[in-house]
Amino acid sequence: MDILLQVLANGLMLGGLFAIVSVGLTLIFGIVKVVNFAHGEFLMLGMYGTYLVTTALGLHPFVAVIAVVPVLFILGALTQRLLIQPLMASGDDHIQIFATVGLSTALINLALLVFGADIANTPPHGLRAPIEIGPVRVLAGQVVIFLAAIALVVGLQAFLARTQTGRAIRAVAQNRAAAELMGIDVTRIYALTFGIGAACVGVAAVLVAPLYPTSPNSGTYFVLTAFVVVVLGGLGSIGGAFAGSLLIGLIDSVAGFYVGSDMREIAVFGVFLLILILRPSGLFGSRLKLAHVSP
Repeated sequence: MDILLQVLANGLMLGGLFAIVSVGLTLIFGIVKVVNFAHGEFLMLGMYGTYLVTTALGLHPFVAVIAVVPVLFILGALTQRLLIQPLMASGDDHIQIFATVGLSTALINLALLVFGADIANTPPHGLRAPIEIGPVRVLAGQVVIFLAAIALVVGLQAFLARTQTGRAIRAVAQNRAAAELMGIDVTRIYALTFGIGAACVGVAAVLVAPLYPTSPNSGTYFVLTAFVVVVLGGLGSIGGAFAGSLLIGLIDSVAGFYVGSDMREIAVFGVFLLILILRPSGLFGSRLKLAHVSP
């Protein structure tokens, strides 16, 4: 029983990691309707930023959030305004996808040029210390990531539901033309949303960097799973992304322990394909969860 509890705990911690990476991607797709294939590279840049702040200044990794989050917000907003927005008038979503793929490749090669191919390890500052919770043992950094994922999901939901800007974002998600008629600056909302989504992955980068090595390809593994989570939870559903993350984390952990580490990805993508066959809209309904606007 203790072994099972440990496996489940590991799965939940892994799910929290997937959730904190996926939330920003879900928000961007839910509003801007763009699949950002550079999302993993935003994460990678944030991890390098955390590494530089920690090693150059000797500060705790979490202090890097002061610099990393605003920088990624600006990068996200500029990406939407300068790269995505000019292509939206074409009406062809494929062009926008290719643009983010190109940006992803450019950022990977930029990182290779600046940092090289060597792995950078951010000092953990105690975040890799084990914590015993009853019969299970987890890392301190994993607990922080899990709690931060919950806080981020709850915070975003509250922001979208209770603030004027949040209601404007939801209105744009529901009907762009109607939002424009109501005086909402849709272009500004798109840039703001992209910036918020990038800022969310900046938070993830600061929390992930002390636990995982940083390299130009660091974001590839995380973002691949993030895409699975976003589709599984229901495109545009923040709560669905969180639930999907926990499910994927549990499947990954259970399959890795009881079936074999080489079967983890097979199990994850097998369940993913099965759910899509049975419920193509994902686990949480067929409509966009961000789209419901209260009167």
